[in-house]
Amino acid sequence: MEGIVILSQQNDPNKKYTNHSRLFDGLLLGFMIKGSMKSHIHFLEYEINEGDIAVLQPQLMIETKSLSEHAEIITIGLSLDFITEFPILREFVMNEQIRWQPIIRFQPDEIKLQYDLLTLIQNFYHKKASSNKTQMLRHLVLVLINMISEVYSNLPHSKSVVKSRTHEIIDDFYLLISKYANQHRSVAFYAEKLHLTPQYLSSFLKQKTGKSALQWIDHLTILHAKTLLKSSSLSIKEISNELHFEETSVFCRYFKRAAGVSPKTYRNV
Repeated sequence: MEGIVILSQQNDPNKKYTNHSRLFDGLLLGFMIKGSMKSHIHFLEYEINEGDIAVLQPQLMIETKSLSEHAEIITIGLSLDFITEFPILREFVMNEQIRWQPIIRFQPDEIKLQYDLLTLIQNFYHKKASSNKTQMLRHLVLVLINMISEVYSNLPHSKSVVKSRTHEIIDDFYLLISKYANQHRSVAFYAEKLHLTPQYLSSFLKQKTGKSALQWIDHLTILHAKTLLKSSSLSIKEISNELHFEETSVFCRYFKRAAGVSPKTYRNV
């Protein structure tokens, strides 16, 4: 709806929630209403508990590792078109502090305000169409964004994250695989662009993120493939070509080895 999507989700083991990692080309706000979850966000692992807010800038990779039994999450997604209309949002998505500190929470006296505002936003989102519905919903979402911005601006200086060499390598590697993973799957290609040896890059990422360079390259390639399978009408052969596999059969074997099912089965689930 006009660049805004709101989802209320509860953990259902039958839906295999943790199998649906995605890249989202917009801003995601995840509110942990009940329970807890463990996620990889931008290569690093975080535990998100009841009352926490996950703030994910455009194109950050999120992978849900586990959810507690009764976990409940409300997610608000804002498209890039929506973001570009508002200066505060343009500044918000460029804030490097958010990139390296994506999990925050309101002060105790503001948590009730948060829940009341979320309820109000959901009610407006689901109310019947009217001439002013979109405009009112936008204003409510901007109130929420301003509250979150205030949390970041009030963080103690000691908690502010300064971009270290570790962050720099992870960031630069991520930007490269985001751009080239659908064309290049060789560790040497990325190591050369980062002026590192392939061995150093792989061991560094394994130590800092738990996955080697090749595992991350494969992971992002599969994310691209899953997104195309679920959100486009491209044939499997066309997706194989899009991802620069020499043969469709090679792509199918690659996908099944990583995802556990064939591209066709994944698309039809």
